[in-house]
Amino acid sequence: MSMHFREIAEKAAEDGIISAEEILELRRAGWSDGKITPREAEAIFVANDALNDPTNDWSDFFVEAIGEFIVNTLDPKGYVTDEQADWLITKISHDGKTESLTELEVLVRVLERSKSTPKQLHSYALEQIECAMLNGGGPSHLGSGCDASGISEPETRLLRRFVFASGGDRPAAVSRAEAEMLFRIKDAALDRVNAPDWKRLFVQGAGNYIMGFAAHTSLTRERAAELQSFVRDHKSSVGGFFGRMAKSTLKENFYGVAGEVFGAKESAPSHGQRADEAREVDDSEQMWLEDQIDSNGEVDEYDRALLAFLEEESGFTR
Repeated sequence: MSMHFREIAEKAAEDGIISAEEILELRRAGWSDGKITPREAEAIFVANDALNDPTNDWSDFFVEAIGEFIVNTLDPKGYVTDEQADWLITKISHDGKTESLTELEVLVRVLERSKSTPKQLHSYALEQIECAMLNGGGPSHLGSGCDASGISEPETRLLRRFVFASGGDRPAAVSRAEAEMLFRIKDAALDRVNAPDWKRLFVQGAGNYIMGFAAHTSLTRERAAELQSFVRDHKSSVGGFFGRMAKSTLKENFYGVAGEVFGAKESAPSHGQRADEAREVDDSEQMWLEDQIDSNGEVDEYDRALLAFLEEESGFTR
């Protein structure tokens, strides 16, 4: 970390103010070598905690810098380690809660820019985002035009990015935990003034989980590192590599895509076939849906919209 970078961060921490010119200097100093170092990331968090009224310029820099540090510091890039996840959780929750929409934005940025993240980071982000949505009245409601206890437009956008994040529980699709969160938020904000897009997100998110289909399982960080090592290795044989990988999920993905090309005797179900099967609402999914709808003792307008969507898309009837 350069002396200039540390001086700017320390000054911000002392007086609780940082100017646009100082943020520009931090950008120049921070990316002078093409990356954010651990000491620079620590200094950025210190400055953020000390700012009395963070500006949009600062929030943009903070999210970009910390997101880059977490996602792209270590090889293979895009795979967040347990240690990185624990560090970020500790920094955000040092006082027991997220202080602003900016810190929630960092969590979502990491999840949507990552190929894979540890379970504890996703669980923590889900808990913090749900808490912000249910409690209301925070910075995400400023200028939203919605009831302070309702779901604002900025929150809806953030929530949409979270549930469809590539580094979440179910990459680019909605997991059961996320769908259940959507139902809890829906029930809590049922009688509030909510953003117009909230109902659409609820229906799309819950419907995605019920009829969801993931084309593949993302590689773990360890498996991605092995693949990266192979790409850089000009000595080992291709056959030896695939022999070592045969027991992994890569085998299923490889033969599912290439089986017909190389004349495999047994081809995996096509992408379209598996998607059609996933769209059908089975008994367990129906029981789950019944439990969610019955949790507030009524079939509300959001439930009816979801049921109409399921009936149109899969023929499901309650």
